[in-house]
Amino acid sequence: MPINKEIVASDIKHARTSLGIELGSTRIKAVLLAADNQIIATGSHSWENSYIDGVWTYSLEEIWQGIQGSYQDMTAELKNNFGLELTKIGAIGFSGMMHGYMAFDKENNLLVPFRTWRNNFTSEASKKLTDIFDYPIPQRWSIAHLYQAILNEEEHVNSIDFLTTLAGYVHWQLSDEKVLGIGEASGMFPVEIVNKDYDKDKQRQFSQLIAEYDFSWQLKNILPKPLLAGEKAGYLTKKGANLLDPTGKLEAGSLMCPPEGDAETGMVATNSVAERTGNVSAGTSVFAMVVLEKELNNVHPELDLVMTPSGKMVAMAHSNNGTSSLDGWISLFQEMTDLLGFDVDKTTLYEKLYNQALTGDKDCGGLLAYGYLSGEHITGFEEGRPLFAMSSSSNFNLANFIRVNLQSALGALKIGMDILLKEEEVKLDKMLGHGGLFKTEGVGQKLMAAAVNAPVAVMETAGEGGAWGIALLAAYLLNRNSEQSLETFLNESVFTDQKESIIEPDPEDVEGFEAFMERYKSCLPIEKAAVEFLK
Repeated sequence: MPINKEIVASDIKHARTSLGIELGSTRIKAVLLAADNQIIATGSHSWENSYIDGVWTYSLEEIWQGIQGSYQDMTAELKNNFGLELTKIGAIGFSGMMHGYMAFDKENNLLVPFRTWRNNFTSEASKKLTDIFDYPIPQRWSIAHLYQAILNEEEHVNSIDFLTTLAGYVHWQLSDEKVLGIGEASGMFPVEIVNKDYDKDKQRQFSQLIAEYDFSWQLKNILPKPLLAGEKAGYLTKKGANLLDPTGKLEAGSLMCPPEGDAETGMVATNSVAERTGNVSAGTSVFAMVVLEKELNNVHPELDLVMTPSGKMVAMAHSNNGTSSLDGWISLFQEMTDLLGFDVDKTTLYEKLYNQALTGDKDCGGLLAYGYLSGEHITGFEEGRPLFAMSSSSNFNLANFIRVNLQSALGALKIGMDILLKEEEVKLDKMLGHGGLFKTEGVGQKLMAAAVNAPVAVMETAGEGGAWGIALLAAYLLNRNSEQSLETFLNESVFTDQKESIIEPDPEDVEGFEAFMERYKSCLPIEKAAVEFLK
């Protein structure tokens, strides 16, 4: 519906707004909502991780430059469109790349560079903890990073006073509260589904496991407190207001909602928080989440068990590598068009090439690709090498080349989803898609539907992604009716008029994707050889 400028001005004046900021892998985005949950301003800041001394990381300086840049970009849009200055905000929420490792000492100093989800060097810890807990502990989980640091005898471990994630760190700096949304917390350490807190039995097991080291801390004392959606997570402090807005215009006092991970905000942004619903985020990384009706029958290292922001159990298949390698190929085609003197913008190039892929062979014509810029835990790689290969009998043309890179971006994810849907027989009514893969209308949907053999929908607002999702969690804290569940709030206050396009799986596409996956899995030794010999 059209935005009423008078109502927006009133919402701004009386602090009925909600702000969400999400720190993604390549972009930090800010979304400001009016009281009716309409988006009234957005801002963004681009950034990239660095690979330093064997660690994928971002510096603290980059984190704050990015947050401030996206906030300033958002306030500039607000002023340009409405002539308004933002001085007060009703509620604020922060989201970040899931899990990872940020360890601080008693003086609040970062002990080692931020270790992101992309680091696949915790396989020893991941395997041992999975065996001891009889519960899947993925490599990117904070507890896996902590235990790996212990196994590596890293000096900083004994000095840890607080361990958190990117979202938890930002929230702490702005509010002085050491808390975390339960969805993100469940990826730091396993959470009990009944009492919505860290699993006490597993805490005891971990304490016994590391007893010989005689550390100065106990696990329960260094982890942030888990909070459910709708619970107060503190207020924006004066120091926090100046950190978010160095111009000094923003006042302190805003409500703060529990900080969440990008997986959880993706669920909110696609209204996929109820049982038998799922969502898939496909961009730099690719992950799919399905809200479970009951616990899984077996432990699967390929799958994560996390929670929705309201505390429902979720199974997640996560692939470290998404479309980054394909984006590199698109850039190569952009260089070619520039060299030939053709003025083709990148959006058009993506649309043309993606749609061309749909004219290719369903099994990609015998071509093979792995977009492994980094390691891939589902297929057992600590390092990756982007790779393209074909045999002399392959059908090598442009359509198949783009298609194989698109399907390869979903390859590792499909292995995890096959375990969930085929082995565990989890019921899935519909997947909601969001992220860069779905920007070209119909293409990503069609291939994803083939990969999971289920309908895939895309909403009009899905392009706003997790920043909108965390803004909605802030709005839920600010505006919900007493005892109103998150699911009810989203259905009744947000998604009442949402339009979505749905694509059903094409049986021929499904069959072709299965044939491609046989090649993808059987040829993994080629990728292993590339890692070994291509330095």
